[in-house]
Amino acid sequence: MIRLLAVAGLLCTIACGSRGDSPEDRAAPPPPGTAETRLPVRGATEPRIVILGDSLTAGLGLPMAQAFPSRLQRHVEDDGLHYAVVNAGVSGDTSAGGLSRLDWALDGDVRILVVALGGNDGLRGLPAAELTRNLSAIIERAQARGVTVVLAGMEVPPNYGFKYIADFHKVYPALAGKYRVALVPFLLDRVAGISELNQNDGIHPTAEGAQIVADTVWGVLKPIVEDDSRRADRGKASAQ
Repeated sequence: MIRLLAVAGLLCTIACGSRGDSPEDRAAPPPPGTAETRLPVRGATEPRIVILGDSLTAGLGLPMAQAFPSRLQRHVEDDGLHYAVVNAGVSGDTSAGGLSRLDWALDGDVRILVVALGGNDGLRGLPAAELTRNLSAIIERAQARGVTVVLAGMEVPPNYGFKYIADFHKVYPALAGKYRVALVPFLLDRVAGISELNQNDGIHPTAEGAQIVADTVWGVLKPIVEDDSRRADRGKASAQ
């Protein structure tokens, strides 16, 4: 476990920090529909799956088509499901930043919200209690709208001390249990610390790494999307 946290922390330090953590990145979020939200071209009438995250979600250093939300879109289509995956990633974002732009991220027919935030909170040494409050508010507000939430976990750098690492690590499973939401234990599983799966800066996943991230998320997300699709079909049938 400690070894995993150390490797995870190393990548979190880089992935959520250096490039994309400038003052400009920490400014107020852009309005919906701008390039930063990376909305799908084909998703105007389809129900949406929104990925709310930071530079790992935004796909910093990759073309949009290679970012992991775009890879998730391919999984959706390959399984014959009719949803549009929205890349709502903003580089340098913290959980507080994600909360501040939640309302417009949930604009439209959003059925599922994947929350992939917290790496920058850990990088800045923000209190685990603050991360808990922000993620709780995101989950509660999404659930109040009838949106199904999936929570993706992140780890922190090892130099912050064992207590902080442990407190931070506990946030995600605790929230998943409290709110009964599905959990991706570690967003960067099988990618963190593997040089060939990260870009030349040793920071953000390569296209191959992003594919692995998408596969990891899809393993948890797929049954949720399938269940939502079945419920929607039953609703249409009963309305006829």
